[in-house]
Amino acid sequence: MAFSGSSLSLGRRCLVQCKRNYGITAVLAQKAPQDPIQKLFVDKLREYAQKSKSSGELFVDPNPTITKEYQDEIKRAETQYGGGKGVDMTTFPEFKFVDPQLDPISAEKK
Repeated sequence: MAFSGSSLSLGRRCLVQCKRNYGITAVLAQKAPQDPIQKLFVDKLREYAQKSKSSGELFVDPNPTITKEYQDEIKRAETQYGGGKGVDMTTFPEFKFVDPQLDPISAEKK
């Protein structure tokens, strides 16, 4: 008798949970209407991604003024931070740290 009562209670709880989950998934499954500004933004992002894949250049829509400004900034960085011929100023520098030699400490000497 106790077993059938607890299984009946478990069945009711299970049914309630199933109804709740079905209600939640029905709302999530509906496609939400898209905001026109959000749609425009996503379209522009997709257009930019397509252009950047097809373009093999440094910039997506290069024009002479942007390219000249970029070259001027690279030259300024080279003179300011010590770049020269053969040095790629667009990569992160590599640091090499050497640990100093330390004298071993003897715990026996006190």
